[in-house]
Amino acid sequence: MQHHNLHILTATPSLANHFVAELRDVNVQHDSMRFRRNLERLGELLAYEISKTLPYTTAGITTPLAQTQTQLLVEQPVIATILRAGLPLYNGIMNYFDKAFSTFVGAYRVEEENTELQINMEYLASTNLHDKILILADPMLATGKSLVKSYKGMLRHGKPKQVHVAAVIASPEGVKYLQQEIPEAHIWLGALDEHLNEKSYIVPGLGDAGDLAFGPKI
Repeated sequence: MQHHNLHILTATPSLANHFVAELRDVNVQHDSMRFRRNLERLGELLAYEISKTLPYTTAGITTPLAQTQTQLLVEQPVIATILRAGLPLYNGIMNYFDKAFSTFVGAYRVEEENTELQINMEYLASTNLHDKILILADPMLATGKSLVKSYKGMLRHGKPKQVHVAAVIASPEGVKYLQQEIPEAHIWLGALDEHLNEKSYIVPGLGDAGDLAFGPKI
């Protein structure tokens, strides 16, 4: 799958491959603290890559020895995530964009036999998004429906001028749906996997990111 707005960290060898491997490995992922930390690390790597595409301005600074110039961000982005699985990835991105404002969404999948997958959104706390740079952080881009529904809900708080999606693992189906529904989005992935299974889970994937990070839901 190729697209000029699609960027995949593990397409070339780097530490990202190591972090993704530990997230997937059943012999490692049971350590929830390490699992959260690896999500956070990938958030940091994705934030760094996104930062290369943002607008900068030349600014003067004074060191103990002289004056010099450097390039600084024109503005901080807004970081949005879906509770609860998105929190470690969000934290990693916020480590680098540490003056950014935030938006939080409570959305979940409703899975019932013999029915189409439904997405419920019950909570949205958003800063002003008008003319902002928005980064949507979602560790697992499976169908893409949760992310798209959340984004469309956010538009009540203003339309951003630039949209970036940061995900650790995605399915081709989710990427395609996202490109159809938010064609202007730049998509940044840790890895692009093979397909979705009959329950809309990414294969090979890593399992349920929220449960692995924070414990099983009841």
